Amino acid sequence: MPTEVLGLERELVDADVLERSVTRFRDAQIALPTFAQLADPTLIPAEVRTALERIGPDEPHPLNLFRVHWYNAADRVSPAPVPEHLVLPPELTGIEAPVVVLLGDRFPLIGAHKVLAAYGCLVPRLVTGRFDPGRHRAVWPSTGNYCRGGVAISHLLGCRGVAVLPEGMSRERFAWLEHWVAEPGDVIRTPGTESNVKEIYDECKRLAADPANFIFNQFAEFGNHVVHYAATGAALAHVFESLQAARPELRLRAFVSATGSAGTIAAGDFLKERYGSLTVAVEALECPTMLLNGFGEHNIQGIGDKHIPLIHNVMATDVALAVSDRATDRLGLLLGTETGRAHLAARRGVPRHVLDGLDALGLSSICNVLGAIKTAKHFGLGPEDVVVTVATDGASMYSSERDLALRRYFPGGFDEVAAAEVFGEHLLGATDDHLRELTHEERTRIFNLGYYTWVEQQGVTLEEFEARRDPGFWTGMREIVSTWDRLVEEFNGRTGALEPV
Repeated sequence: MPTEVLGLERELVDADVLERSVTRFRDAQIALPTFAQLADPTLIPAEVRTALERIGPDEPHPLNLFRVHWYNAADRVSPAPVPEHLVLPPELTGIEAPVVVLLGDRFPLIGAHKVLAAYGCLVPRLVTGRFDPGRHRAVWPSTGNYCRGGVAISHLLGCRGVAVLPEGMSRERFAWLEHWVAEPGDVIRTPGTESNVKEIYDECKRLAADPANFIFNQFAEFGNHVVHYAATGAALAHVFESLQAARPELRLRAFVSATGSAGTIAAGDFLKERYGSLTVAVEALECPTMLLNGFGEHNIQGIGDKHIPLIHNVMATDVALAVSDRATDRLGLLLGTETGRAHLAARRGVPRHVLDGLDALGLSSICNVLGAIKTAKHFGLGPEDVVVTVATDGASMYSSERDLALRRYFPGGFDEVAAAEVFGEHLLGATDDHLRELTHEERTRIFNLGYYTWVEQQGVTLEEFEARRDPGFWTGMREIVSTWDRLVEEFNGRTGALEPV
């Protein structure tokens, strides 16, 4: 694969660029965490952890780089011994199988897990001398959280970040970006909404004509895959094994993840290798690309982008299913309003601690939960069969979207009757429709869809594209983490930023 495009550098690229970066980071006293430390924060030096106690999780302080992991407690300041998660009970899901949800809103700076992906894409370019923070502008094409994560990481590393995202994304995303970017022009709005990724690519092609712009395309940056395999996969495994310690009969049967950039779903490879679990890919029913070679617009912000990402290990994906944005929009009201939660408490007996945790579920998180329910129903899973998934961000990013959903679906107001209607239709009434178990032929069909984006439009060679069919391509990528960590440690050693903190 073309390392200069896809972020697979393993060796020094430009010694002069690296030397300038070392000097810059030495002067600013910026230290970098290793990938191993982000997967297991107990490896972070004690003096760094002590210093973090004095720093807020949303402060633009470089030490917050050491919080870019799954082990932040609910206050986002204290460390958590086990990654924060919800275990959704039958009273809420309507199924016997436990649905375990890893909570992305515990991440620093943006309250979403995409800050991890951004770090995984930029830092390998930095420590190999490919990216020059004193010259380059880091351009982050995204439909929302990834560009926020990229802007945050750029800011902490002392370089300029540029967000490229569709103009129809939630108002809260733009408000956050406007506060963090260096200049108003560093937020670039492209036409459309969630599934208008081609328009983002076109804008990035225009920006790439200026050599000062460095494009970090999350859909093609393998650092996105690698960091989620290493960190998100390990976090999910830790959560499952902590539950299994109390209930030894539990089995991890499936990992469910919507495929936005296909970074998060890399955790499925980790879990499949360790437990033999299924990997389930979810998309929007209004844009059924994997299921039907389809297209369309939808409002499940963060997923389903009308193409197959280059970093999606399609040949290791076991199930594809679709969820409607009608369901996620309406469930956003049920789970995110006092009326809805009162109904769940009084009529369904949902425990208080679960109700209190529902603020951690944004639209794509609700989609993942619905995908887990559909998976459990399709395979007839029982109380010993665990389905794990991820809440990529929390409800705070979608207040304006709930207002729109209220006007669209319940113009007369969201009352007890409406809450019962939504629960009955979208939770109790969830079925295994729009779901396919993927045969080799089906995987091949989905894999081949990527040709039109990556070979015909984006300049990936056919040989490079085809290499990804081979399982060895993906397993051969595992060792790159230790290489990157060695380079990070050498970089920190030259900057001296860890001595003292």
